[in-house]
Amino acid sequence: MEQIQTSTSPLKWYHYIAAFFAGAFLANFVPHYVSGVCGDPFPSPFSNPPGKGLSSPLINVLWGLLNLVIGYVLFKVSKMNAKTKLALYIFFIGVLLMSVNLSITFADKMKQ
Repeated sequence: MEQIQTSTSPLKWYHYIAAFFAGAFLANFVPHYVSGVCGDPFPSPFSNPPGKGLSSPLINVLWGLLNLVIGYVLFKVSKMNAKTKLALYIFFIGVLLMSVNLSITFADKMKQ
């Protein structure tokens, strides 16, 4: 019979990096996916010029879903749970920094 491990092993440095980027990718998922499913054009890395021009809703849905998948994989790699408080804080710092960056980057998207 397999024993269930009750104690968590300490996280390595790369778990914290994965937590940070999981937060960043998951935050980036939101504006692209929401704009896409609402049928609104929105800047993406595939627009012309990249990140400034507007991409189609379909491109944004696909880009958003790719960010979701990458964010999920990084979240799992980070081994975060309720007991790894530092990893959770780093995850939310990733969300915060990406969210602020996106708000600054996309502030003038309607002016184009």
